[in-house]
Amino acid sequence: MAIDKAVEISPNVVTGNTLPLTVFAGPCAMESRTHALECAAALKEIAGRLKIGLVYKSSFDKANRTSAGSARGVGLKEALPVFAEIREVTGLPVVTDVHEAAQCAAVAEAVDVLQIPAFLCRQTDLLVAAAKTGRVVKVKKGQFLAPWDMKNVVAKVREAGNDRVLVTERGASFGYNTLVSDFRSLPIMARETGCPVVYDITHSVQTPGGAGTTSGGQREFAPTLARAAVAVGVAAVFAETHPDPDSALSDGPNMIPLGQFEAFLRDLQALDRLAKARPSLHGYAG
Repeated sequence: MAIDKAVEISPNVVTGNTLPLTVFAGPCAMESRTHALECAAALKEIAGRLKIGLVYKSSFDKANRTSAGSARGVGLKEALPVFAEIREVTGLPVVTDVHEAAQCAAVAEAVDVLQIPAFLCRQTDLLVAAAKTGRVVKVKKGQFLAPWDMKNVVAKVREAGNDRVLVTERGASFGYNTLVSDFRSLPIMARETGCPVVYDITHSVQTPGGAGTTSGGQREFAPTLARAAVAVGVAAVFAETHPDPDSALSDGPNMIPLGQFEAFLRDLQALDRLAKARPSLHGYAG
């Protein structure tokens, strides 16, 4: 399976394992129209200064929460016009999660990439419905799957007529409340699926359910894992960011403060240039 396949997300954002690094970034959950537009505008400026392809990310519904009382987001009806406005005002492509097959067609009208959450990565009806929209389908590898198992997931999307697929590593369950990243999975998924590989930095430092009624996280380790993944070689990174992560409605302990995000990306770009200038240095060689 070829590992250098590129996927066009928008005319200005093309991602591939041997192309310069791209980034998916934004707050975990949409909190309000104003907050979303402010975050998108700030990320647009960062992307322009760094000349990096950026896809704005936020979720309209955090359906997989630790407890029933956790905030879930603004909901589908309120979020879709905001996603459309972000695309129009900033020119950034947008990605969001879908949880049910019935959501896919409506969401595809407002975004460029449909993301399949890790826990739902084997849900055939959801994968097929997302594929049939014609949008890019970004599938997170389940915490319970081996990297080579993703070839079967990708096959479902391709067999539904869509070859615009991205696969994402977000850590594997290890005991209780802990995720670990096996960086062998990055070249393995590239080899087995032929898709651009994304490394989800901030969910990989999550401690699922680790704060009792919510998930915890160790954001101090996000730069460490990000540097390791980029040194191995990936098409893109996924990183949630927020102006004040400690006040965020979802996944605050994992998110990178927006004020630190540009410096964070500059470091990753430098490593990416080194890794991709010398293919023999990273795991995609041979």
